[in-house]
Amino acid sequence: MVNSDATIFGQLMAVIEDRKANPPQRSYTTQLFQGGVEAIGKKVSEEAAEVVAAAHSADNVAGRDHLAHEAADLIYHLFVMLGYRDISLADVEAKIAARFGISGLDEKASRSKKQ
Repeated sequence: MVNSDATIFGQLMAVIEDRKANPPQRSYTTQLFQGGVEAIGKKVSEEAAEVVAAAHSADNVAGRDHLAHEAADLIYHLFVMLGYRDISLADVEAKIAARFGISGLDEKASRSKKQ
């Protein structure tokens, strides 16, 4: 189930992909997959809002721990969305890698011109 990727993100994505291919009945990930983009998207939005709220109080150890906890929840739900749409971490990494050496402002402006 867990692939040979040494990163925890790779391991998490492998578990999510396995849940999609072999959905156990009692699995939160399976439940999210069954709800589709609507259910997964709702959780991504909720978790993103919780990350922002936690960031406002991340000026001490407990606050930073809370922010890290909420960030982990957001990343998990984002990975579920990626898995649902069969987008691999390698796909995302390639998009990020292509942006290195390019100003974020320039990259964003180039996207708006393409639309």
